[in-house]
Amino acid sequence: MTETRIRSYDGSTERHRSTDAIEETTETQQVTTCPECDGRLATDTEHGETVCTECGLVVEENGIDRGPEWRAFDSAERDSKSRVGAPTTNMMHDKGLSTNIGWQNKDGYGKSLSTRQRRQMQRLRTWNERFRTRDSKERNLKQALGEIDRMASALGLPETVRETASVIYRRALSENLLPGRSIEGVATAALYAAARQARNPRSLDEFTAVSRVDKMELTRTYRYIIRELKLEVQPADPESYVARFISRLELNEEVDRLARELLSTAKDEGITSGKSPVGLAASAVYAAALLSNQKVTQSQVSAVADISEVTIRNRYKELLEANGQLEG
Repeated sequence: MTETRIRSYDGSTERHRSTDAIEETTETQQVTTCPECDGRLATDTEHGETVCTECGLVVEENGIDRGPEWRAFDSAERDSKSRVGAPTTNMMHDKGLSTNIGWQNKDGYGKSLSTRQRRQMQRLRTWNERFRTRDSKERNLKQALGEIDRMASALGLPETVRETASVIYRRALSENLLPGRSIEGVATAALYAAARQARNPRSLDEFTAVSRVDKMELTRTYRYIIRELKLEVQPADPESYVARFISRLELNEEVDRLARELLSTAKDEGITSGKSPVGLAASAVYAAALLSNQKVTQSQVSAVADISEVTIRNRYKELLEANGQLEG
């Protein structure tokens, strides 16, 4: 039976090196292999040592434990013991680094504050709000990011889209693209561009319904932002709308599959060019429902997709003809 020997490494085997050379090596290079046998090093977290797995040489001892000194057995306990705040985010004008005083007039034990303490807390909230928005740029950014969050919540857009829209608006603000345009218009255009980039688009009519600007201003500002910031936004894919329409109409997976097949065939045939992706998606859903004998009317699809029934009637026939399902 072989016996593993553990020997402490104190550098005695390399005393011929100069002190300067040893210090320079220690500062600029991190030891990744054993200095004696070039073996692989392993870190023993329990004993705080770095040991060679081949010869057993202890290269480093008394290692630093960078983890927390407390233990947690579930997520709630971990959150309660953690002493750090939330990560920084672009969705807040100060990136979440400032202090936020809550609106509850209660102390740390849950007891209500006295009248004098309530007045004092209200003054603290007022001054805290003034310090958080010290200039017009920060006030502009705070209002715009609030608009982005409100519209994204109304449209059901994920957090990644909100983060991207916040970055786009910050770029527009830093490059001085806002003069002559409303804050709401640029914020809506940034969110629309972010949704398109994330392949989670919404139609212009849906944005107009939740925005404080009209459709014409939205499209004009969107084109300006895309051109000036040189954003790469691909044309909207009709298939990205299908799942949402299927869910709202409460149709099954067969309709979803058939609708995507119809759109794929139409794309190969080249009949989707120059047509509204929302209209194509709604027409594909209606045609797929007919092919799978699902009960859905053109008016129901029109209401869900927010397009006219005439568009659905024209497009679904084209899709069926391209797929060979409709003769003449």
